[in-house]
Amino acid sequence: MTYRRKHNLEAALFPPVEPFAAGWLDVDEIHQVYWERVGTRGTEPVVVIHGGPGGRIDPFLRRMFDPEKFDVLFFDQRGCGQSLPRGSLVRNTTAHLIADIEQLRMAVMDVSRWHVIGGSWGSFLALAYAQEHPDRASSIVLRGLFLGSRDEMDWFYRSGLDHVFPDKWARFVEPVPSNQQGDLLSGYWSLLNSGHAETAKEAARTWRTFEREVSSLTGLTASHNFDAADEIADAKIQIHYFLNRCFVDEGALLNRMRRLEAVPADLIHGRYDMPCPLKFAWQVHEAWPEAAFQVAEGSGHSSREPLIQELLLNAIARRARGDLKIDVVGLGSVLNRRLRTAAKLDS
Repeated sequence: MTYRRKHNLEAALFPPVEPFAAGWLDVDEIHQVYWERVGTRGTEPVVVIHGGPGGRIDPFLRRMFDPEKFDVLFFDQRGCGQSLPRGSLVRNTTAHLIADIEQLRMAVMDVSRWHVIGGSWGSFLALAYAQEHPDRASSIVLRGLFLGSRDEMDWFYRSGLDHVFPDKWARFVEPVPSNQQGDLLSGYWSLLNSGHAETAKEAARTWRTFEREVSSLTGLTASHNFDAADEIADAKIQIHYFLNRCFVDEGALLNRMRRLEAVPADLIHGRYDMPCPLKFAWQVHEAWPEAAFQVAEGSGHSSREPLIQELLLNAIARRARGDLKIDVVGLGSVLNRRLRTAAKLDS
């Protein structure tokens, strides 16, 4: 199913809101995972899994949820954001992150099941978590699907994006010595661990800039004012995971998709998603036909793409109503009602 944008969504987003609770959870003797809860305690429980690897909580996503109907947990993954120790790669694998999510469910939220939402790398981790604990997922919403496969890595870091963004690609590969440009992950890892502060700083900045430049067709991406230490730490975490193939066997997620056949789900993917081409989301759709698969026309990868926002808002609103079956005829009705209400208030 494909969809086209019809609305200005600013009026459809909920007002900015601050967490009603926040803290750190000791998940082992090394790591403390930062978490925050938004909305109303005891309402519909949700966990939002951020992108990356090496990303962090995006406060913008709080506005996707009706604060009167949801109790939403956001958290920074190991080594990320406000989690401690910052940038640590020790005991930092996919299996550790899955275990952390379960600890957060039990120790912080104290719920038996919750809605699992993730985008980009967060979609990979959401799938990995739900496949390990399918009885804990009330439903799943994924955006910009990523499987951690060799083909996806090759598209991004070897041959693929260079055909679409030759100008940006030239700037991306320029810091890497020519004899290492056939293996950019290893090349950037060497730069970040060179022992020269300025070399690592410039490598991290170039790494992050390229990723942001190719992630949106509209130029709308998450904006953060990171210092050099943050940028270096984030890039190291991301490359740590990618050099290790995200710590899963090739094809593992696709091979285990049948574990989720009874879990209601929405899969939302931009037609022109450059970091995560639609081909791989289609593979998930074929392996998991029970999930509602929605292609956002004219959209890229970012959660800030207008049509992707619209589809996410509708998927989340249906969970507030307890309606986990997609209604194609009624798609957008909740959004339309909210826009009409906003128009009346402005008049």
